[in-house]
Amino acid sequence: MQHSSHAFENYYPLVNEGLTVVSRRNMLKAGMAGIAGLSLPELLQAREAESTGSMSHRSVILLWMTGGPSHIDTWDPKPDRPYQNRGPFNPISTALPGTIICEHLPKQAAMMDKFTIIRSVDPRKSSHQPNQVMQTGNLAAAPRTNPKGDRYPAIASIVAKHHGANHSAVPPYVSFMKDPTHVAWAGWLGKQYDPFNGNRAAVLPQYDLLGKPLNRMSGADLFQLPGQLDMNRLNDRRSLVKSFDGIRSGLDQSGSMDALDRYSQQAFDLVLGQKAQKAFDLSAEPASNRKRYGDHLWCQQALLARRLVEAGVSFVTLDLSYHSASGTWDNHGIPGGVYGGISRGLKPLLPLFDHLLTTLVSDLEERGLLDEVLVIAMGEFGRTPNMGTQKSIDGRDHWPVVMSMSLAGGGLRHGQVIGASSHDGGTIKERPVTPADLAATIYKHMQVPLDGSYLDDRQRPRFFVEEGGRPITELF
Repeated sequence: MQHSSHAFENYYPLVNEGLTVVSRRNMLKAGMAGIAGLSLPELLQAREAESTGSMSHRSVILLWMTGGPSHIDTWDPKPDRPYQNRGPFNPISTALPGTIICEHLPKQAAMMDKFTIIRSVDPRKSSHQPNQVMQTGNLAAAPRTNPKGDRYPAIASIVAKHHGANHSAVPPYVSFMKDPTHVAWAGWLGKQYDPFNGNRAAVLPQYDLLGKPLNRMSGADLFQLPGQLDMNRLNDRRSLVKSFDGIRSGLDQSGSMDALDRYSQQAFDLVLGQKAQKAFDLSAEPASNRKRYGDHLWCQQALLARRLVEAGVSFVTLDLSYHSASGTWDNHGIPGGVYGGISRGLKPLLPLFDHLLTTLVSDLEERGLLDEVLVIAMGEFGRTPNMGTQKSIDGRDHWPVVMSMSLAGGGLRHGQVIGASSHDGGTIKERPVTPADLAATIYKHMQVPLDGSYLDDRQRPRFFVEEGGRPITELF
């Protein structure tokens, strides 16, 4: 029997808004968030329509260096400064004449014509746990000082709603997170635009909080059918509805989707279509390419990010952290602390990061995807100009005054350095780039309207781009 529309049409990229839930039938559909709300004929019809046309791969991969990497010891060296300021690393020349970066990033140095370094990013008001300001593009998204700071939606969530996935059989926003406080969420947009937890969908190596391999793999439980469900029952929509009917009262009482795992809300489409399962299955990748990326967790996640955007995911965030607290890049070097300073903490991370970043960019280019996939590497702020903070020998404290970031791909203009910090790396010297500018740049790439808005809890409009943010003109 044909019916008109279901409550979660807005999961698809070309539909802007869903329908209001007005009946028990639609309430149950909302509870399933697309599991029971989608009929099998509609699902197959949508998949057939997409399979016959060309699929866009316009997307973003965010390499989130959780904890705040030192800009001076990565992309903005100060070789002529005293040791306490310049740090223990030497600079090296790059493929971009006149540009130097840290000696522990030699692969990126050799490919600098494919990268843009921004040395004048303004991270004021940014903090970590939760990491919100830089991932939302909004200075008010600071839960430590603003009670509603966690309600500002992630840039990725706005992309998920207003661009959608590039293929309906995969989620639009996927995050591999060590801890929920390391990524931004949908907030006022609604939980349906929260990140899909990639850790639950992939088999990945496990590490302890200090980065020591545990020699075991995580189990991907998301695609395992619960209880007595099997593929035949999934094909029978009425049977599926009946099997979930027992949770209806819990949904009605709570008034929220918390009665269901929000990622399992997409399970019907994901399990039936198998497209997402295949994208998360690293065993399907040629052995030579798996070896090329390497066995490390972060490298495996980078390979998964490439597979996911190739399958149609629009935004992938990789939480590059072993530690569930403030993050592995939080290199204070406090005696007895867990992160280490610049020599002991940051130095081991850089060759690994250099490899995964350049391997990802090279792989995307070889597959003809680099012009569509924007790769961004950054953390939440920089580090103090001088070492030795908090009684450390070579640690650097938080510095929400200036930071650096790196970009590649997206069909943008690369092979350049934008902006500059002061002689000691302590302040912005020229061309400040704000979180709102970054958001506007991403939205322009993802064809999200820069003048768009959403409603907060008081039904007041909030703009996607605030604080006068504009796309970074040098990139276009």
